[in-house]
Amino acid sequence: MSQKILLSAKEIEIILHRLACQLIENHQNFEETVLIGIQPRGIFLAERIQQILQNEYKIPEVKTGRLDITFYRDDFRRSEKPLEANKTKIDFLVEDKRVVFIDDVLYTGRSIRSALTAIQSFGRPKEIELLTLIDRRFSRHLPIQPDYNGRQVDAINEEKVKVNWVENAGEDCVYLVNK
Repeated sequence: MSQKILLSAKEIEIILHRLACQLIENHQNFEETVLIGIQPRGIFLAERIQQILQNEYKIPEVKTGRLDITFYRDDFRRSEKPLEANKTKIDFLVEDKRVVFIDDVLYTGRSIRSALTAIQSFGRPKEIELLTLIDRRFSRHLPIQPDYNGRQVDAINEEKVKVNWVENAGEDCVYLVNK
């Protein structure tokens, strides 16, 4: 197994600031906008974006939640090993809000389809957008595209994109892993 660095910690930091600025352009004060990190790895990206918006761009309150999609997945019953659910934490209403789903990698689109179904349990959003750190083009099974993305990657065959965050892996880095 070999791996190649796609994004270093510095490049990730630059991309996070760019994504935060793009969100500000479209959502100004975030009064009607909420950020939802898709469990498990989208939560790290969502929290980083929230911190940048609040600490560096002085947006007073950016509501951020976590959405678990485990039981909404279309492959839920197909797995040989039991899936373990993560926690959903959405302590605000999404009814008539502008929701921004945040995930680390957009691959087939199935996770986002699951998130679209899961969020309905919390109300009917006015609008839903998608922010991803990595967009794996050419791998989509569903017609889903990000509104905001950090980097497009053309991974082929058995290649996998692996995103490491300081919070869960001790480093900020994105790798292209060849099995």
